[in-house]
Amino acid sequence: MKLIIPMAGMGKRMRPHTLSIPKPLIPVAGKPIVQRLVEDIAKVCMQHIEEISFIIHPSFGKEVEKMLLDIASSLGAIGKICYQEEPKGTAHAILCASTTLSGNVIVAFADTLFVADFNLDTSKDSIIWVKQVEDPSAFGVVKLNEQGLITEFIEKPKEFISDLAIIGIYYFKDGRNLRAELQYLIDNNVIRGTEYQLTDALENMKKKGKNFYTGQVKEWLDCGNKNATVITNQRLLATYGNDVSENITLENSKIIEPCCIGDGVKITNSVVGPYVSVGKNSVISNSVISNSIVQTNTTLKNEVMTNSMLGNSVSIEKKIDEYSVGDYNQL
Repeated sequence: MKLIIPMAGMGKRMRPHTLSIPKPLIPVAGKPIVQRLVEDIAKVCMQHIEEISFIIHPSFGKEVEKMLLDIASSLGAIGKICYQEEPKGTAHAILCASTTLSGNVIVAFADTLFVADFNLDTSKDSIIWVKQVEDPSAFGVVKLNEQGLITEFIEKPKEFISDLAIIGIYYFKDGRNLRAELQYLIDNNVIRGTEYQLTDALENMKKKGKNFYTGQVKEWLDCGNKNATVITNQRLLATYGNDVSENITLENSKIIEPCCIGDGVKITNSVVGPYVSVGKNSVISNSVISNSIVQTNTTLKNEVMTNSMLGNSVSIEKKIDEYSVGDYNQL
């Protein structure tokens, strides 16, 4: 099995958190988004991942490239870096990894996380992973026939057609078929607005007799903005449980599960949790933290914080308030 991970977007909705690192490398429940994605796909596909191609913008830099190659290596896969210099759409992005488009291939966009309990049936021509949603008008959806085959791909339907939203993960039995259709779009300038769209390639494959099925996930987790990422952190901790390093210092403090606490963290006179992830070597003192993401080497002192997301090497220190409050006052 081969993986293609398009992730060349600049993550503008996640600023300022994406000013120094790409969005897929932001940690949730202790691991970068993209690492969680490839590990979860490996569990579902039940096959060895032999190759992972990461499609990035050249500006991401060599340090990011090394991190991505290390993620591939951790799964025993060969890592490849492919570049998409201009945002020309999903079809164009995938074609940037054309050398990976052969044999069994999964394409997974890097801002999508999921919880699933199905095993991938690699004998089928193609499987598109979907989730039932309350408001399908905001998503691309699929329509099925009585045999469970996809008959239509519809982008953001104004009227109800289906509530099965495409979550951004696709399996292809033979990636060469997809590569041919993507190349056709580019060569013939089949474009919508300013972008080449993957759904046009899928539609052409369907017209040529390829069968498309669905794989329904139990939960679809978004990392598109700060609030969504904090919720995703919460859901992952609720699903997978506590992950607290043995190499932490805990003084006169309490950790309320579930939490993910990294190596070298020092917590003093504080309450941390539930649903908090704290990166390596951070220091928390005289604070109460819940439902938040705190990255590495960050210092918090005299802080009460919830529904928050802090980057690396942040320092927040508040003064302790003093009060003289008479009877029947409210603050």
